[in-house]
Amino acid sequence: MSETLEFARVLAIGGSDPSGGAGIQADIKTGAAMGVDVCTVITAVTAQNSLGVQAVEPVPLEMVNAQLSSVCSDISIQAVKIGMLFDDARIEAVADAILAYSLGNVVCDPVLASTSGTDLLSTAGVKRLASMLPLFSLLTPNVREAAVLSGREVRNSSELLDAGRALLDLGARAVLLKGGHLEGADSTDSLLQRSSPEVIRFTEVRVGTKNDHGTGCVLSSGIASGLALGFALPEAIASARTFLQRVIEQSVHLHGVAGRRGMNLVHVGASKL
Repeated sequence: MSETLEFARVLAIGGSDPSGGAGIQADIKTGAAMGVDVCTVITAVTAQNSLGVQAVEPVPLEMVNAQLSSVCSDISIQAVKIGMLFDDARIEAVADAILAYSLGNVVCDPVLASTSGTDLLSTAGVKRLASMLPLFSLLTPNVREAAVLSGREVRNSSELLDAGRALLDLGARAVLLKGGHLEGADSTDSLLQRSSPEVIRFTEVRVGTKNDHGTGCVLSSGIASGLALGFALPEAIASARTFLQRVIEQSVHLHGVAGRRGMNLVHVGASKL
C-alpha cells in the first residue's frame, strides 16, 4: 500500500461568524477554494449578521489552550492565520503556542473592531498584540488598525506608510497596509518588509459594492494559504489579492439581506487564479 503524502494545511485562529461571511467560516471556505486544508481554534463565538454584531462570547481560556494543544501536538501545520483574539489572555495563549510548537508563516489580521463598529479586542489586548509583532511573518492592518497599533494618525496614503514603518520599528517583520478605506478609484495595498527598503504595491480597481463582509478575513486566509503552498510572501499576497478581487466582482449583484452581506466564495477556486 503506497504512502499518502501530506497536504498543505493552515491553522485558522479566530472568532466564529454564524452568518458565514467572516471569521473562521470565511477562513475555511477560502482555504478550501485555494486548495489547502484548514484546522481551527475558535477564540470567541459571535452573534452577527449583515446588519452588525449583536453579541460576543469568548471561548473559555482553558478550551482555547486545549484546542491549540490538540491541533499543534498532532497535526502538521504549514501556515497560521490569526484573526479575532478577543483579549490579552487569549493573545498570550496564542503567543505561547507559536513559540512552543515553532509555528511559522504566521499571518495576523489584527481584528480590533467589526465593520459595523463593535469593538472586538480589549484595550489591554491591543497593547499585548503590539508586543507580539516579532512573532508574525505578516501583519495585515487596515487604516484604523495601523493607526491604533502604531499610535500614528492616518488620513492618507503617505501617513499610512509612516504608520507601517512605525510598526516595523516596533518589531514587525512585514506589514501589508490595506488601503481599501482610503479615497480613490483604485485600491492599493502596500507591503513593507524589514528585510528590504522597497515598498511593493498591489493595486486593483475599486469595486462599488456593499457585499464585502469578510474581505479582511478572506485576504489574510488567502495569504496564509499561499504560504502553506510554498509561495514567497509577495507571490502569496498577489495570489490572495487576485482571488479576493474575483470574489468581490462576482458578489456585486448578490442580494437577499438588509445590510453588508458576505461574498460568494463557492465558485472562485485556485484553478481560476
